[in-house]
Amino acid sequence: MVWIGYNDILLANQVTMKGCAPIMSPKQPIYEGKAKKLFEGPEPGTIIQHFKDDATAFNNQKRGTISGKGAINNRISEYLMLRLGEMGIPTHFIRNINMREQLVRSVEIIPLEVIVRNYAAGSFAKRFGAIEGERIGAPLIEYCLKDDALGDPFIAEEHIYAFDICEPIELEEIRHYALRINDYLSGLFYSVGIRLVDMKFEFGRFFDGEYVSIILADEISPDTCRLWDLKTGEAMDKDRFRKDLGNVSEFYREVADRFGLMVGANVIKAIDSPEKNAAAKSAAKARKTNAKPPRKKGK
Repeated sequence: MVWIGYNDILLANQVTMKGCAPIMSPKQPIYEGKAKKLFEGPEPGTIIQHFKDDATAFNNQKRGTISGKGAINNRISEYLMLRLGEMGIPTHFIRNINMREQLVRSVEIIPLEVIVRNYAAGSFAKRFGAIEGERIGAPLIEYCLKDDALGDPFIAEEHIYAFDICEPIELEEIRHYALRINDYLSGLFYSVGIRLVDMKFEFGRFFDGEYVSIILADEISPDTCRLWDLKTGEAMDKDRFRKDLGNVSEFYREVADRFGLMVGANVIKAIDSPEKNAAAKSAAKARKTNAKPPRKKGK
């Protein structure tokens, strides 16, 4: 296998998007998870990702429904994936389909939850007796094994290699992308009055013939990020469901509103005012770097 850079993927994406027409979800389901359903895509190597209103917490011990969550998360994730693409971060996102669905690349998911923490909160604060909201000196990366039956346990880098979950070169790329994503999104959220406390990612292997690369998969939304209002400190994420704080869908929608996303439209319409996005665009320009050069797998 040969490693390829993001520019090759971006070029393929541009070709795919030309002349695209609205498509319907196929009848053949592939997988149903806690928050999404996956269907076969209209083209080889593509999948339709459908966002549900279902909500779970505490390793599926708490379940519920958040009205409109699927549509909101679809829009937010699409917007953030597109912005990350502008930063040179390779993602599985191809295009929007409708209010709840998007077309994505088929990838081999690496069974890791990659968590980046900027402030002590949630399970981290409990495990280490830290003060909720206390800033961590530098972004901290943790890994969890994606296994519902085991409760998604925390694992060390040595475990990842011992169980052959991924290769060192792959984990190096995952760490590189995770820190860049966190750096950029921290500034982007801050520009709309939101603190990015922590977030979790999933990455996958994208195969294109003899070539393989690591790309960002799954979603980025209030389901996968811990978000606090800068002024009030109120949670604007799934903690509202976990802790029974109420008004869950209203705060999810508020996150979308802060970015100027018109949830419900067939296409995202972002109202980008200079005041809202000047800081984020300036930071993006300063941090933008070229993708890593192509490499052969295992080297």
